[in-house]
Amino acid sequence: MRPQDFRCRHRLTVRWSEVDAQKIVFNAHYLMYADVAVTDYWRQMAMPYAQSWATLGGELFVKKATVTYHASAQMGDVLDVGIRCVRQGNTSLQFEAGIFRGQQLLNTVELVYVFADAQQQAQPVPQALRDMLTAFEAGEDMVQLRSGNWNDLGRLAERLRMDVFVKEQGVPPEIEMDEFDPVCRHVVALNRLGHAVGTGRLVSDAPGVGRIGRMAVARELRGSSVGRRVLDALVEAAQQRGDREAVLHAQVHARNFYTRAGFVPEGEVYQEAGIDHITMRKTL
Repeated sequence: MRPQDFRCRHRLTVRWSEVDAQKIVFNAHYLMYADVAVTDYWRQMAMPYAQSWATLGGELFVKKATVTYHASAQMGDVLDVGIRCVRQGNTSLQFEAGIFRGQQLLNTVELVYVFADAQQQAQPVPQALRDMLTAFEAGEDMVQLRSGNWNDLGRLAERLRMDVFVKEQGVPPEIEMDEFDPVCRHVVALNRLGHAVGTGRLVSDAPGVGRIGRMAVARELRGSSVGRRVLDALVEAAQQRGDREAVLHAQVHARNFYTRAGFVPEGEVYQEAGIDHITMRKTL
């Protein structure tokens, strides 16, 4: 077993609170490390937790957890936790985790989950989940980008934007949904359950200038590749229609995200809808 055998690998650093009197990681924490990796597994499958499991009609409950210890981790060690689905049963799924320090295998964990309804009654694993697990382990892309108008994508984009901007950030809904939506280009990132996990739009701000805005990513997927893929698709759309530059009003906390994509800040920080923003621009 090697780290590169796993598509999903989660990196973590051993903390002081995880080390026991023997100055090694306390045995129970390896189960916690595996559980953290499982959470990242669903994230890499582009599955926001509540919405995804509600659509699937149930959740996974641990039936069995087995830990095998090969060597000990110590405080400050950087560990890679690989996780993969190795078996699909009728009502159960079996996952295997490998916990590594570099190439050294420290620990293996076997987790057996049962798919069950709200009353914790076992149910057959939905075919949609089976297909997603098979696709992920085969290395397939778990997100599809769609580009189009408001008639085609508005319902999908609106739900995500309402969740992010209105419910989470407190933007008034009458400001969030505006007159530009029906006339601009929209990009939506969809997971394999058909849920919007990222969105943005491209407005014609002036001749040769495309304004990118309403960039939103589902909370659990922030920091993944979803936001950058939506942004790149909008930049490409601006280039294809002949725009010379792209401009956007970035929330200040996201400035580094846009900087990495080649946008340059200009001017002073200002407020829109009570949130600090800064104008950023990119030559196309």
